[in-house]
Amino acid sequence: MSKSEKLQKVLSRVGQGSRRKIEAIIEQGRVSVDGKVAILGGRVDVFSSTKIRIDGRIISIRPRENTVCRVLAYYKPIGELCAYRDPKGRPTVFNRLPHLNNSRWIAIGRLDINTSGLLLFTTDGELSNRLMHPRYEIEREYAVRVFGTLHADKQRQLIRGVQLDDGQAAFRSLTFKGGKGLNKWYNITLKEGRNREVRRLWEAVGMQVNRLIRVRYGGVMLPKGLPRGGWAELSLATINYLREKVQLPLESCTKLSIKSNRHRLKVM
Repeated sequence: MSKSEKLQKVLSRVGQGSRRKIEAIIEQGRVSVDGKVAILGGRVDVFSSTKIRIDGRIISIRPRENTVCRVLAYYKPIGELCAYRDPKGRPTVFNRLPHLNNSRWIAIGRLDINTSGLLLFTTDGELSNRLMHPRYEIEREYAVRVFGTLHADKQRQLIRGVQLDDGQAAFRSLTFKGGKGLNKWYNITLKEGRNREVRRLWEAVGMQVNRLIRVRYGGVMLPKGLPRGGWAELSLATINYLREKVQLPLESCTKLSIKSNRHRLKVM
């Protein structure tokens, strides 16, 4: 039986990172196929004896019947980086996650170092890739505190669209939530996750963000009672909700070998 697929899709599916990350390391020449440096867009047969290596480390790509999708909700604190490691030794979001056997956590999107709130992680690279892709229009919701007065004309701008350096952007909704003085809270939603997009939109109308918390990704809310730096395992029903949103096959179980960090474990 032959099943040829794009290399970046295969490596993403077996938990080596999001498809975007895999494409980057292929372009950097860090991936080899049968001893030859891989090229972006190359195809491999997952049922063959092909040997794939990343940075010299051999990667198993054969389908495993017991491979299942696992998703965590994590409450990212301010001050943590969305990176596997930091050359300066600063804390990263991956430091607090539970250990996995024969797999790895992949972040679904990013939050900058000064933003806190909901960050989803999965063991399924294809799920991560689709949930981030603009094609699927997965809504993100943020609670944001801004300094300044939001006049009606500025609010219309933010909803209709503002020209940023990387193209047109807009909030899908903007709701006032209260506040005293010149510091006001709003809830906003958008359907993409460009770098610092929320902050840049407010700056474009002359207002400064001084607090930013992601409270929802798709239909997944930041779990109530979850401490900063804590994580919660999502239920099978929630995982399948996410998979259905991005047109992936549904899962029938969630069992996967995890060494639990009992100080952080909260199950939804």
